[in-house]
Amino acid sequence: MGRVDLIGAGPGEPELLTLKAWRLINEADIIVYDALVSQELLAGITGHPELIYVGKRMGNHSASQAEICSILVQHAIKGKHVVRLKGGDPLVFGRLGEELDALRCENIPYSIVPGITAASGCAASLGFPLTERGLSTRLRLITAQFSQNHEIDWSNLARTDETLVFYMGVSKAAMISSELIKAGLAEDYPVLIVENGTHNEQRAIETPLKQMAATITANQIKAPALIYVGQVVTRVHRQSQSQVGAMIV
Repeated sequence: MGRVDLIGAGPGEPELLTLKAWRLINEADIIVYDALVSQELLAGITGHPELIYVGKRMGNHSASQAEICSILVQHAIKGKHVVRLKGGDPLVFGRLGEELDALRCENIPYSIVPGITAASGCAASLGFPLTERGLSTRLRLITAQFSQNHEIDWSNLARTDETLVFYMGVSKAAMISSELIKAGLAEDYPVLIVENGTHNEQRAIETPLKQMAATITANQIKAPALIYVGQVVTRVHRQSQSQVGAMIV
């Protein structure tokens, strides 16, 4: 019997990996990786693992979740050391539970190595806090890919004393903006959209809440991107466009 290590690759910048993650990646026989894992990270691996891509983009899934679980189980049963490499932190919107269920069902040994989630990585790269005394006392990480059967309590989200971070929200920007305004947030409430966070091509664009969807369209923002809603985004460190890694509009 082999084993599976479920590892967070962080938000993109390879040096944001933990030491444990990097050691296990370089010891692996097989690496099963997602679309958000940077090519720079993969290129730096010193071992010679077999790389299996199972990335998911909107409307283009190279493998279903059931197929991914099957890949992990099959290779571990053959005695392989498998690393399941996920962008960000596998404990945050990483469908970790389904993969753990598959491994536990077959009594396959595993470990979980957390990574820096995109919300923290992007905020750090742009120089602003996610919470701040007297400004934002709570933080909520929210997936914008809502279940059709799950109703969102927008009135509960429309608070001025917290920071909201929407993952996978580009395609839902119009709805997010409309619902938060209807629930009580001001039309000019501060929003920050970050595309390709922590990568060299990172873009960060500030916009009022009402104009969020129009801003995304006008600037041709594509996934992967995060949407920050809250007073803390006014603390963004404004770098010039000539500085690599950030562009504030």
